[in-house]
Amino acid sequence: MRSLLSLCVLGVLCGESRAQTVAVYPPDISLETARDRQSFVVQLTQPDGITRDVTAQAQVAFANPALVRLDKAVVYPVADGVTEMTVTLGAQVVKVPVKVLRAKEDQPISFKQDVMPVFMRAGCNVGGCHGAARGKDGFRLSLFGFDPEGDHYRLTRELNGRRVNLAIPADSLLIDKATGKVPHTGGKKVSEGDEYYQAMIRWLEADAPLDAPTVTLPVSMEVFPPSAVLDGKGEKQRIVVRAKYSDGTDRDVTSLALFLTNNENSAKIDGNGDVAAGERGESFVMARFHTFTIGVPFITLPKALQFVWPNSPEANYVDTGVNNKLKKLRIEPSGVCSDEVFVRRVYLDVIGQLPTPEEYARFMVSTLPDKRTLLVDELLDRKEFAELWVLKWAELLQIRSSNQVSYKSMLLYYNWLQDKIARNVPTDEWVKELLGANGGTFKNPVTNYYQLETDVLKVTENVAQVFMGMRVQCAQCHNHPFDRWTQDDYYGFAAFFTQIGRKAGDDPRELIVFNSGGGEVNHPVRGRPMPAKFLGGTAPADVAGKDRRVVLANWLASPENPYFAKNLSNIVWAHFFGQGIINEVDDVRISNPASNQELLDELGKRFTGYKYDFKKLVRDICTSQTYQRSTQPTKTNESDTRNFARGPIRRIRAETMLDLITQVTDTKNKFQGLPNGARAVQIADGGVTTYFLTTFGRPTRETVCSCEVRLEPTLSQSLHLLNGGTVEPKIAQGGLVAKMLQEKKTPPQIIEHLYVRCLSRAPTAAEMKTLTDMVTANPNKQQALEDVFWAIMNSREFMFNH
Repeated sequence: MRSLLSLCVLGVLCGESRAQTVAVYPPDISLETARDRQSFVVQLTQPDGITRDVTAQAQVAFANPALVRLDKAVVYPVADGVTEMTVTLGAQVVKVPVKVLRAKEDQPISFKQDVMPVFMRAGCNVGGCHGAARGKDGFRLSLFGFDPEGDHYRLTRELNGRRVNLAIPADSLLIDKATGKVPHTGGKKVSEGDEYYQAMIRWLEADAPLDAPTVTLPVSMEVFPPSAVLDGKGEKQRIVVRAKYSDGTDRDVTSLALFLTNNENSAKIDGNGDVAAGERGESFVMARFHTFTIGVPFITLPKALQFVWPNSPEANYVDTGVNNKLKKLRIEPSGVCSDEVFVRRVYLDVIGQLPTPEEYARFMVSTLPDKRTLLVDELLDRKEFAELWVLKWAELLQIRSSNQVSYKSMLLYYNWLQDKIARNVPTDEWVKELLGANGGTFKNPVTNYYQLETDVLKVTENVAQVFMGMRVQCAQCHNHPFDRWTQDDYYGFAAFFTQIGRKAGDDPRELIVFNSGGGEVNHPVRGRPMPAKFLGGTAPADVAGKDRRVVLANWLASPENPYFAKNLSNIVWAHFFGQGIINEVDDVRISNPASNQELLDELGKRFTGYKYDFKKLVRDICTSQTYQRSTQPTKTNESDTRNFARGPIRRIRAETMLDLITQVTDTKNKFQGLPNGARAVQIADGGVTTYFLTTFGRPTRETVCSCEVRLEPTLSQSLHLLNGGTVEPKIAQGGLVAKMLQEKKTPPQIIEHLYVRCLSRAPTAAEMKTLTDMVTANPNKQQALEDVFWAIMNSREFMFNH
């Protein structure tokens, strides 16, 4: 099989050498000390985008073979110096620089560098084993190694040191348990003589030292190759992991990394980093080492799949980003939706209303080639657009009255937000004003943000989740198991909010929020005060004498923060497609990758370039061909749910649904604190609700989680629409059918009007005949037509945006 693959690869290369590329990973090799080594992979990328691991077929040579030793795609140091590795595959040649330093020096054993990774790799410190809160079988390690000093103490000092035997290291209980010589609930974890066994023995032979505080630790990690497209089940690709350390050195940690995949059905990875292709699909293969988790995308295609891209038109960069991904996946996008579908879809998405029959007719008769773009521009200027996004932000900011926040304060806060959105104030400006707010909750209503939640750690988590999409709650107690966040990151970020002061105002109902100038947060393990540090960024140069929240706000809502623009772009995208490019939108983590990272990066870049004017971002999305695609699947995209190859079918949220029912029946609603006829999306207070809104999943705004908006259909919803006090009573209350009968309109005319009013389309010939026959057969024409009205409003076509 290997020789056959060699012939195939060489044949392809000879035929189309210019169109194919060969890459070697990592692109450079640096070896320090005698025990260092570096494995590498050679990846071929074919003209059709398929990649192959051709490491075994490549020829490898060194300019100075006296400096290194090669053994099965692993380079070992022999002597100090600089050389070059030449990798040849067919007609293609790749050169890799190689540097060797201190080749005869033996690196001292390190507990943090060499032993702790063994516990991670073997699964000893996971939640189901010794990393559990109470440990396992009387022995506890810190979860995922967040407390190495504590782990060292428990290994060497706890129970009078019974777990280690420094006189005879091989007889240590630690070794006996790991090798399975004595009963061990976790089973055999290492084999006698392997590198993990040797690392622990070397550490014990050195008297089990704890590293000095100055020990070098990893500062970054790389995973190679950066991506792969595998041709059919059974194809293989090896992964190489390299860590870079604080002293400028690097290390091949492939054998120490813990490997994971988010889709084993598509790509399965073993403990050695070998990926095996499975069924067609997309997966994200991850490597975890130290506090880093890095992932790379893998695509698995059916063997020898024949595919021709249909040259789908592109209106802007949104289409380019989506189509580039679809090409890789060999997925054909659906065609453009009809005008009837588009006009209903865009009205619902942009202003939360249906087009009136007059608006529908005006759009349908227009012959302008850019009428869809013109309609988007028109809708963006309507006040209903702002009202819809005020609702969205009011949920994220948890605007509601409570024992802490009076109704007056809440309403002033809501009005502040409404003013910002209505005037299209750049998002970064009002976010900075919000996070750095000081003053009275009446005089400066935005300060209510710090009254709705007063717990420092909860405020920390909310800011990270809303404005950066990060759920950092895990890092409060231990390093995040599936992301980069450590306890240091968590409490360093919390330090920005520890100096918030609160006091009573002249009005007993008003509270004053101010910068107290004092107050720190201590690390729960080390007990030392944590300096303020941006989440995912550096520490600010100087916060002495400054309001830390202002310092944070100026960084968070700026291009210096790589997460802000992309997170808000993802929130906007999710509104129009029913799911984010990262989904859920507030669960951004390495183990929950973007379905299209290049597209998300470009959206964030454009949003930043627009000076955070999100109307422009909405316009880009709504005028794209991607947004305007039909919901009808093609043969290749019918099973796709993540790559936006066709228009999504989405449940309409509670407030909009109630507004639509009210709109089409020509009735009015009365909500607490609002005038008669107000829309449900205008309700300011998260605590105000109705039976309909509660049944259909309106959020209570008690948390910032996107999961509070519930869109799952339930039996209660169906029963309420069929028999409850909303649809049928409103049909009777509005009297729309009776009014049209008085105007001498015929049943077919009334049926067509109801279809256009509710569904933004005329009935088909078959629908018209069936309904006309039913109405004609009923002596009570008004009752029959109202039954038609009721049936349309209870149809899935009315209840969904499509």
